[in-house]
Amino acid sequence: MKLWFRKIFVVFVAIMTLGMYIPPTDIEMDASEKKEVSSKEDTGLNFADEEAAEPGEPEGLSSEDYIHSLTAQAKDRMISKMGPRIIDKVEADFEHDILPKMEEVIDDIVSDSGTEEVSYYEITEQVTSGYGEKVFTIIDARTKEEVARFDVRRDNRPGDGYWFNFHYHLSEDQFEEHHPLGEIYWDKNTPPKWMS
Repeated sequence: MKLWFRKIFVVFVAIMTLGMYIPPTDIEMDASEKKEVSSKEDTGLNFADEEAAEPGEPEGLSSEDYIHSLTAQAKDRMISKMGPRIIDKVEADFEHDILPKMEEVIDDIVSDSGTEEVSYYEITEQVTSGYGEKVFTIIDARTKEEVARFDVRRDNRPGDGYWFNFHYHLSEDQFEEHHPLGEIYWDKNTPPKWMS
């Protein structure tokens, strides 16, 4: 009898509280003023449906601004992938060695596609935690095809210690070849999991 009473009470509380909690829905809609656009899922904007903008270019953003926005997103994804425990130790090397090369590669990839294609490139949201290599992927939002993948791998060199190997793959060679961005030395001790 007590089990039935408990079940009825849970159902009653669930029905009574239905609709009382509404999560906040604050979304930045003023992206053109801030010169920063992350992706159409984040901001609620859909560049393909805007009639006022020039074809292939979002309203208020030049190709250079859009490329700058992509590189800023890429930096954020890379920092969030490494997590605070890793980034605290390797931040100087990352900003000096890896970040400029990564920005240059993203600029080259996006610029080589042509100015009308630039606004359709996005950076994926999901970052893998644990021991996975994947950091982010640049995709064409219209076709959902991957253009480039950026990864970071842990290398344990015997007698030398652990290194972080930053590299990327291109769709031009079916993501087979590793294109190096650089390496950062960690320590002889095992580094923590990503995003920890």
